[in-house]
Amino acid sequence: MRHLLLVGAGHAHAQVLLEWARAPLAGVEVTVVSPGAFAPYSGMVPGWLAGVYRFDEIGIDFAALARAAGARFVAGEVVALDAARREVTLADGARLGYDVLSLNIGSTLQPPPIDGAIVLPLRPLARLREGYDAVLAELATADWPLAVTAVGGGAAGVESVLAVVARLRALRPHRPIKARLVTRSTDLLPGMAPGAARRVRAALEHAGVRIKCGTAFDPATVVPGELVLWATGALAHAWPAASALACDAAGFVRIDHHLRSVSHPEVHAVGDCAAWVPALPKAGVYAVRMGPILVHNLRAALGAGGPRSYVPQRRHLALLATADGRAVAAWGRWSAEGAWAWRWKDRIDRRFVRRFAHAAGT
Repeated sequence: MRHLLLVGAGHAHAQVLLEWARAPLAGVEVTVVSPGAFAPYSGMVPGWLAGVYRFDEIGIDFAALARAAGARFVAGEVVALDAARREVTLADGARLGYDVLSLNIGSTLQPPPIDGAIVLPLRPLARLREGYDAVLAELATADWPLAVTAVGGGAAGVESVLAVVARLRALRPHRPIKARLVTRSTDLLPGMAPGAARRVRAALEHAGVRIKCGTAFDPATVVPGELVLWATGALAHAWPAASALACDAAGFVRIDHHLRSVSHPEVHAVGDCAAWVPALPKAGVYAVRMGPILVHNLRAALGAGGPRSYVPQRRHLALLATADGRAVAAWGRWSAEGAWAWRWKDRIDRRFVRRFAHAAGT
């Protein structure tokens, strides 16, 4: 038996398990390792923050999906990789060997300590629920003025502040809320259509969110009890760079056009944790598009055919929820907005999650 080890419950690994359930590869044992069995789908997180979805509606049950694929699911966090021995170490000291390894571990955030604030980092997604539930429980009954700050002017910062403000207003409709978004960037949504930035700016202003572009976040401006949504640029997990894998200066795993480590071809990496040249945005859509190529190339690495090349799309559709029954759509330099865009987004997201639920029998 050869051993395929999937580390991380990301969008691409969900596709690997889905295809393995349909067509398993003889003589291959598959193990999935992730801290939690339930993986939120990034596209639906803003809707959950706003209260549109229940948490159990927005993710993939990796334990059930692994069972459907004939794979073993291990609840654990990888803390080290010995590429020479082809072995990973978990936080509890357990070790798992592999013949072929795939990394779909996403990225993380490391907000600084902020005295008096409730700090909620928006990554990793798997840990977001516990933090947000605690925030809602505290702020729903708080007797101090409500204040919310999003740090970061990308899609995560914009969508999260709109969603959280909408949720708090629904919980406490007569309670005033001060909200702001702070970003070092000179404008919102850098790299996206200018029209999308204008539309999002209007949505923020309509929701009463003050916008401060070209400004570094100053912890001294935080009032006691303020909720800080930390949505700055993605950071790499520490352990891949501490291994022998070739990584870029930021600690992301360098890969070739077959999604393989440039230093260890038996290791594959996709999504946020991978470093493509030239760099790709840290957006879930790229992990989703990498998924079918990863499935094919993992089979090839295990002796079933030859690898295929991944070619990144030149542009991708972005649908940003504005927490008011509408969404902003952007494709290249084109943008639009409306309730139709929200319905479109909702339909796409629900369909994506539903196909894994069907395969897992959940």
